[in-house]
Amino acid sequence: MARLPTERIPFFRLSPAQAGQARCFGAQLAKGDRLDAAFSHPRYDALESRIDAAGIPAPTLGELIESISSGATPSRDNAELYADSGPCFIRILNVVDGEIAENGMKHITDAVHNGELKRSQLAADDVLMTITGRVGSAAVVRDEHLPANINQHIVRMRVNTNAVRPEFLSEWLNSESGLALSNRSVSGATRIALDYKAILAMRIPLPPLDEQRRLADSMANARAERKAKLAEADALLSGLDDFVLSALGIAPPEADKRRVFAVRLDQLSRKHLNADYYHPERLAALRSLAAAANEGELRVAPLDDLAEFARNQIKSPADNYLGLTHIASHTGELTGSEDIASGACWTFETGDVLFARLGSYLNKVYRAEMDGCCSTEFHVLRVKDAGAVLPDYLAAALRSRLTLAQTVHMMTGNTHPRLTDDDVRALPIPVPPMPTQRRIVAETQRRRAEARRLRGEADAGWVAAKAGFEVGLLGAAAC
Repeated sequence: MARLPTERIPFFRLSPAQAGQARCFGAQLAKGDRLDAAFSHPRYDALESRIDAAGIPAPTLGELIESISSGATPSRDNAELYADSGPCFIRILNVVDGEIAENGMKHITDAVHNGELKRSQLAADDVLMTITGRVGSAAVVRDEHLPANINQHIVRMRVNTNAVRPEFLSEWLNSESGLALSNRSVSGATRIALDYKAILAMRIPLPPLDEQRRLADSMANARAERKAKLAEADALLSGLDDFVLSALGIAPPEADKRRVFAVRLDQLSRKHLNADYYHPERLAALRSLAAAANEGELRVAPLDDLAEFARNQIKSPADNYLGLTHIASHTGELTGSEDIASGACWTFETGDVLFARLGSYLNKVYRAEMDGCCSTEFHVLRVKDAGAVLPDYLAAALRSRLTLAQTVHMMTGNTHPRLTDDDVRALPIPVPPMPTQRRIVAETQRRRAEARRLRGEADAGWVAAKAGFEVGLLGAAAC
């Protein structure tokens, strides 16, 4: 069914030229079988004209696909259907701009793979494309992904490899023009989707196989270069914690996953009767802190002695809003998330430290680089005396594994586990002499700057590669 506009449309007084354009746009709406303003936008005519002007064949996907199928989600979410290993169950989050990502990969049993989902089993060189929500993302299935299956939000296309290389098709679908064409025909109000008819009608500019290989190889090389720079940036930031603990003279805490342990009665507190509070991992971290303080110039102070908890509240988000999704776990870098929230917020100032009270295991700590406002799921910490503790150092200490080994065992609540205000205020913080703090801050800033440079280069190179792919295929776009 064609989409109809649901928003209230304002009226404007149009100039004669604008009125002419509007009449032309209206005439286009009368063509075809869709009374859909978005579908009939003139930018799609311009894109089709650019494809026509490229001087190469542009068949539809229907002419290149030997078979197409979507998957399904097993009807019962229980241990009989899902497994810790076995055939991969690929979902939307696993299909990302030309790659099948391993993060978050689920697995299904052989019985489900060969039974309920038999028709959507994957083979090497199948092209996957997402068809709901984030429409149009594509990737090629490789031998290392098999055996595998997909859910109903993805289609697998088995193509005629004598006419089109799977890698080339995937790169085209992920290009700016390819995504525009796939998203042109989506339907649905609350969750957009793309149907088979629209998929099969999409046009694909198709140079000879050798040229397809060259264009796809250039994108593969650009993707590898981008991944290498991002990995280098990640390594710089992930290694910061080891540097911080080494500078403090504290051995990194060892992970301890025990679920059963004993605690002496005289260790219990009337204030904390939850077992996890006395977990050996947390107690070992506290012993490490005490030992370091006894052996050197390091002192340990409760967080409440070092920072005030700023509580300036506003009724709704303003500029530079930060929620939990905006802060990267373990690194404190901004993620670029576009999530928008409503409701009350805390304000913060440049130099404040945002410390998440919800989901401590996510380890979200950010030293503010601008004024703004944030979710009330953060504590806004303002250093009381910058001559005693530096804000950047405080953020590094709160983000360290030494602190994390404590806070993951201090949360209360089942659905949304949080740290209590009292526990956060009493959190022990290692405070080294100022020269050590400055050394830690200098190294932190150096690594952050280098990581951001690498990520900037990676992103710029990737944007240039994508633009080069389209220019190599279609020629330069008209101004």
